[in-house]
Amino acid sequence: MLSLIVANCNLKPVDKYHGIAFLDKKQLKLILNKTNKNEILDILGSPSTKSLFNNDVWIYIENRTTKSSLIKLGKNKEKANNVLVLEMDKYGVLKKKEFYTINDLQKIEFTKDKTKMSEKDSFVYGVISSLKQKIDSPKRNKKN
Repeated sequence: MLSLIVANCNLKPVDKYHGIAFLDKKQLKLILNKTNKNEILDILGSPSTKSLFNNDVWIYIENRTTKSSLIKLGKNKEKANNVLVLEMDKYGVLKKKEFYTINDLQKIEFTKDKTKMSEKDSFVYGVISSLKQKIDSPKRNKKN
């Protein structure tokens, strides 16, 4: 029984990829004012997403996780979280390239301000609260 367990153990870490693998190395092949859309597609493939407002902005994402040690109960540990933003001109030539690593993404600060809304005066609040009351009413009748 022990030999079966030991035989099935894997000492190499298992990496899970989401997006474009080795994005940090592949993005080095892209040259500003020279590389065009077709070459980008050959090197990186289809973008993870395109800008909603401008079709000439392509975004590529790489996320790589691995299992941590047995001491930490095998929780997922993030190894890479890279984002590449490419902007092309109207002729399809690469004009701007921005590469963000996991360290760059951790430095981004988000505001802690919150938007205040007057819930009781809002039309939407009134509609949603009346719908909630109608949905909850059969529950109240069943409890009695």
